[in-house]
Amino acid sequence: MVFKRKGIIGLDIGSRNIKVVQLKDVSGGYQLEHLGVAPLQPELIVEGSILDAPRVVDTIKSLISSSHIKAKDVTIGVSGHSSVITKRIPLPQMTEEELSESIRFEAEQYIPFDINDVNLDFQIVGFKEEGNQMDVLLVAVKKDKVNEYVSVVKDAGLNPVIVDVDAFALENMYEINYELKADENIALVNVGASMITLNVLKGGYSMFTRDSSVGCNIITEALQREFTLSYEDAERLKQGETIEGVSQEDVSSAMMSASEEIVTEISRSLEYFRSSFGHEEIKEIVLSGGGALIKDFPALLSERVGVDVRIVDPFTNIQIPDSFDKGYLKKIGPVVAIAVGLALRRVGDR
Repeated sequence: MVFKRKGIIGLDIGSRNIKVVQLKDVSGGYQLEHLGVAPLQPELIVEGSILDAPRVVDTIKSLISSSHIKAKDVTIGVSGHSSVITKRIPLPQMTEEELSESIRFEAEQYIPFDINDVNLDFQIVGFKEEGNQMDVLLVAVKKDKVNEYVSVVKDAGLNPVIVDVDAFALENMYEINYELKADENIALVNVGASMITLNVLKGGYSMFTRDSSVGCNIITEALQREFTLSYEDAERLKQGETIEGVSQEDVSSAMMSASEEIVTEISRSLEYFRSSFGHEEIKEIVLSGGGALIKDFPALLSERVGVDVRIVDPFTNIQIPDSFDKGYLKKIGPVVAIAVGLALRRVGDR
């Protein structure tokens, strides 16, 4: 049973942009109600840590206002290899109630943090006949990480009702827009400014997740160094704009060189998945985040990893009113993929 609550906002607080999406439950699915994206200065959030909370709060307030959003209830997402742990673990079969009582004890051997410093959650994802075992998806998030993000959301006048994990928000977004096949591994890869979030799905279940502290900022920084540019001008080049005195050929070369580090990190994560799960192959990479918008990056990723890459469209099965600019939504879609997944959450979900 899912308790339907109207007006929940998906708020994705990234290090480069803050994204907000609100969806409306309609017959047969969802309809887009509100959407907005606001840029952040690079020094406000660094490696997932909020360094200037008042300016982040002001940006959220301004974004909510400019997006004409009246709702207050919010779902936010968290990520980061140093603060978020997700693992599939084998446990003896038991009821969900029994597991709720014993999860702290069971989790201690898998969580590299003090168990008192984390918020825990779990989901039973399958049962095995042999050995009376079951697979459980365990999630642990450092409390200080959650409190940091909840605090800025509250200070912006909003009410955080759900804290999700970015990797699972991607999964929610994918499941309502694309067909799931039981025998195929699909890698959802979000390349943001300072983080790569990866989630490998098989038949609607998350098999493997990983966050890496690498992102598109390394391309921006490479362009700044190579051409002695400001951060803003380097971002313009990265998005395909031209700057007087800088040749596009040189820009392309510098960007591809910097992109290799991102590609290597994704390749390493996928190889770890293969080696951990009996060398199962990846059918397709579904790419989201700002990295999906960088010219030639999807092709480079496909070539290096040897897997077809599809750029995500998070609005494939979402009704779009005529009041929205379809061209803008197509362009911005990969950037708001996590926000769409967050907006799909409802109080009472499991």
